[in-house]
Amino acid sequence: MRKLITVHTFILFLLGFSMLSAQSGKAFEKEKSEISTMLDGFNVAAAKADYTTYFNYFADESTFIGTDATEIWNKKEFMVWAKPHFDKKKTWNFTSLKRNIYFSKDGKLAWFDELLDTQMKICRGSGVVEKINGIWKVKQYVLSMTVPNDVVDKVVVEKAPIEDVLIQKLKS
Repeated sequence: MRKLITVHTFILFLLGFSMLSAQSGKAFEKEKSEISTMLDGFNVAAAKADYTTYFNYFADESTFIGTDATEIWNKKEFMVWAKPHFDKKKTWNFTSLKRNIYFSKDGKLAWFDELLDTQMKICRGSGVVEKINGIWKVKQYVLSMTVPNDVVDKVVVEKAPIEDVLIQKLKS
């Protein structure tokens, strides 16, 4: 009889744990959807050269890291750099091809990576988003160009003269 009670208790525990896990997974599914919608809107705002909307997706304290090794800006610096491009309507048009989103245990912080269809062909966007006053905001965004392994050597030859100078400057 005790064995039967122990087995039933164990089964009830497992069922309860499974239901709790499923509920928390569903909560993150809602958050994933919100973040995905936000990131799509972020990309559309850039494509439409909508300066205000685009930069409203960034948290006040945020960082943008571009494809060039010298491109690392806080929000205000990035806004200054980008303003002429938005004014001339010569911005970027990125569309997500594949996106992954991950969460901190408390669900208030998330990070993502995505492959993007861009004018530079496939790029990778990655970053960190935080829920601030109920709205997901970009805290850090990193844009990287992908380089197929088959052409890495050719790319290195092309960028070496430029980056060798930068490497020496950074080492000194």
